[in-house]
Order: sequence, then C-alpha cells, then structure tokens
Amino acid sequence: MISPWDRWYSSSCCLCCHVRTGTIILGIWYMLINAVVLLILLTALSDPHQYHLTSAELANDLDVMDDANMCIATAISLLMILICGMATYGAYKQHAAWIIPFFCYQIFDFALNTLVAASVLIYPNTIQDYLHQLPGNFPYKEEIMSMNSVCLVFVVLLFIGCILAFKAYLIGCVWNCYRYVSGRGTAGVLVYVTTNDTTVLLPPYDDTMAIPAKHAPPPYTSA
Repeated sequence: MISPWDRWYSSSCCLCCHVRTGTIILGIWYMLINAVVLLILLTALSDPHQYHLTSAELANDLDVMDDANMCIATAISLLMILICGMATYGAYKQHAAWIIPFFCYQIFDFALNTLVAASVLIYPNTIQDYLHQLPGNFPYKEEIMSMNSVCLVFVVLLFIGCILAFKAYLIGCVWNCYRYVSGRGTAGVLVYVTTNDTTVLLPPYDDTMAIPAKHAPPPYTSA
C-alpha cells in the first residue's frame, strides 16, 4: 500500500528542474528579498530625519517605538537570511538537516496566510477598515472601495487562495528535496555498511586462497 507521502513524492519541480535545483533557487530568491529588506531597514535606521511626527509631546516615545520595531525587523531579516542560506547550502551539499528550518518557516508562513484568509471570511468588514487606512495616493483606492462588499471579499479570498496554492506547491518542492537528500544519505550509509560487512565477513583462510608467501601464516610446529 502506497502512503500519501510517497504518492505525492516527485524528484522534479516546475516540470523542468530537479527538486534540489528548485530549492537552491528558492533559497537564493528568499535571501535576495530579505537582503533588500535589510538594506532598506538599515538605511532607515541610519537616517535621523526619517520620521514625520505631528505631536512634539509624543516624539520621543514614538522614536523609541519605531527604533525598537525596526531593530526587531532587522533581526528577523538577518534570521531569515541565515535560514535561507542554510537551506541553499543543505540542498547543494545534500545535508538534509540544514533544510528543516526553512521547511518549518514555510509551514509557519502558510499557517499565517491561512489565518488571514479565515479572518477575512469571518470578519469581511476588516477589508474596508484596511482600505481606509491606506494612503490617499494608493493606486485604485477609490475604485476598490466602491466595489460591492461581497464581490470584494470574493476577490480577496480568490487572491489569497492563489497565494496559498502557490505556497503549498513550494512547500511540497522543499519537502521532496528533503526526502531526496535523506534517501541518498540513507542509501550511502547502507552501501557503506554492506561494504564493511562484506569486508569483515570474509571466508576463513585455507590453502586454496592465493596469498603471497610473505603474508601467509607461519606453519604450525609441535613442541
């Protein structure tokens, strides 16, 4: 009987490349995105005139809060670069354990997006509240707000559903890469053990074995 994991297992992704290649490309892509975000955050932290505050009384508190949030975001970006680098290195060098943190991040990200979709479905008015918080120069803001609420919820859920489907496919690719690398490592260990067993479990020595005279055991002599 074939298990569900084996049924969905495949060594290729995107119908053209190997799962190792796809995982390496995905890890590099995530590293580039987080590197750009990290560069933007560091640039914002280095600029002392980046905040526009309307209340002078709350200026110091808001500066501390903004700096703290940006420091947290910087730490998260560094952590993501490390995790994506580990996945890229693990797929390239075929170390399965290095891929696990990136796979766990994908599961966590998928769960968060699923919660967002559930919140939109349960509380559809949050979409309108979010649109009101957008800046006035946001593209097509008025057209989106003028749409029917049911149609707007359907469009948002359809968009989130497409994102979830794509993320689920990427999770499957990384999982297949992990299984492929783990399988190759297990096969290598089995070959190694079999070779050692074959070497150790040699047949006993007899006179018919072609061993040079200098390596032959000395003849037995009685006292």
